[in-house]
Amino acid sequence: MPDFLQRFHFQDTPVRGELCRLNDAYQTALAKHDYPEPVAGLLGQAMLGVALMTATLKLKGSLILQIQGDGPVGLIMAECNQAGDVRAIARFDADANYADTHWTTLTGSGRLLLTIEPDDGERYQGIVPLEGASLADALGYYFQQSEQLPTKFIFAANNEGAAGLMLQVLPGHDSAEDDDLWPRVTQLAATVKNEELLGVDPEQLLYRLFHEESVELFPATELRFKCTCSRERSANALVSLGVEELREVAAEQGGTINVDCQFCHQVYSFDSVDIEQLFQPAADAPDSVQ
Repeated sequence: MPDFLQRFHFQDTPVRGELCRLNDAYQTALAKHDYPEPVAGLLGQAMLGVALMTATLKLKGSLILQIQGDGPVGLIMAECNQAGDVRAIARFDADANYADTHWTTLTGSGRLLLTIEPDDGERYQGIVPLEGASLADALGYYFQQSEQLPTKFIFAANNEGAAGLMLQVLPGHDSAEDDDLWPRVTQLAATVKNEELLGVDPEQLLYRLFHEESVELFPATELRFKCTCSRERSANALVSLGVEELREVAAEQGGTINVDCQFCHQVYSFDSVDIEQLFQPAADAPDSVQ
């Protein structure tokens, strides 16, 4: 079954949910880097988290999740757009001992950032300190603090894939409308086993967890690993450095600057002619500033 995200709703209640499963996308992300197993697991969870959250956006664009900490895993970054394209990367200390796989040991103290980049309009960024005993806890804390939306995440990952579940009270509603509803469904969700989340058919899984509830399951949407890098974006990044600095760097590197995408390792090469052409429009304007 292709990687997917599938929404569901508890009928006649203000609670919605989503299921996500990433096998091919997760393996593609791992294949491009030599991650220790605990780091790979965190990367998979971040991919799940950003995919689940992107499905809640009401506008077209991308969502970027960053975990920045002072532990051996200094950075995890995952991005997803509404077309279902997911990519992710981690920065870690290759010399660290990863025998202790606890979340707080791996990331240390730090912060969680969520950035919404709409196709049209201004970007928005929310920042909260890293809280809780897991990434799932940290994301739940973000929604409680920034959006005032009770939200629960559950993640599972192994060598073959990653899977996640999200429950959330709909905006504009209060979970107290049914005092028992939110604790009931979150407690039921917490009984899910990793192997169930990773391998059981979505319809069957929801029945196992919530068979006493009326659950409406919506059609699945396909997800995939796809990098958004391009030669144009690489060129724009180079332009920001200025023509003189680029000339110096190119001279030091034998006449060519190579831009290596950290997500997918695609290399974009710019020789001295390319570099001059990047600034040609500015050179034509007499009042331009370089």
